[in-house]
Amino acid sequence: MKTSKYQRRFYRDWVKDKGLYVTQIIANETDIRVTTNKKADKDFIENKIRLCRLDIEKYINKDHRFLTALKPLSVELNAPLIIREMAEEARKANVGPMATVAGAISESLGRDLLKQGYKDVIVENGGDIFLKTRKTRLIGIYSGRSKLWDNLCLKIKPKETPLGICTSSGTIGHSLSFGSADSVVILSKNVSLADAVATATCNRIKSKQDLARALDFARQIKGVLGVVIILKNNLVSWGKIEFSK
Repeated sequence: MKTSKYQRRFYRDWVKDKGLYVTQIIANETDIRVTTNKKADKDFIENKIRLCRLDIEKYINKDHRFLTALKPLSVELNAPLIIREMAEEARKANVGPMATVAGAISESLGRDLLKQGYKDVIVENGGDIFLKTRKTRLIGIYSGRSKLWDNLCLKIKPKETPLGICTSSGTIGHSLSFGSADSVVILSKNVSLADAVATATCNRIKSKQDLARALDFARQIKGVLGVVIILKNNLVSWGKIEFSK
């Protein structure tokens, strides 16, 4: 779950976008970077983000629990699609629905851009990524305090996309976290699910002794394709993970 405090996405300074077009949109707490194979329609992106936020904000006004719940929450059957999807994926990870908000917006925007004819689409929303690519991409993992993992990347191949790649941290950023992991990365075809599981997994890690248990938790959730957990100088991983430096 996000707080209202804004922090500049400094890691974007390290991204290499050769041959691609970048569009950045900031709307209240939402700060999205969209990378595409051709120049994107900024008005289309802004309108899509506005509509997603409007659906979420209107539902919060009807049910304030949607904003603050730390456990799964039932929603109305006629709630907007993004609300129902957030609630469903949060339920699978046993977290509150707002733990999925960044991933949900990334995926909704990313899939709409694909429908508009874009062939390469990378939507990054605070470390939660929707990725569709025609060439192999390297996705960096930032783990903060440990220099051992500097320059560590995930290698993502075109056949593996569209793909959600979501990151949670107990030591970096402004997200609410009850854990101490430096970085938990989850891969899933469903970006909302990846976001929820990243949060839930990070919450389970207080020390090195928790790593195996947290990894087992994440890998047992249907739809999770890969897991990476970094705590100081310790790294554990599972699934469809290929590292590169």
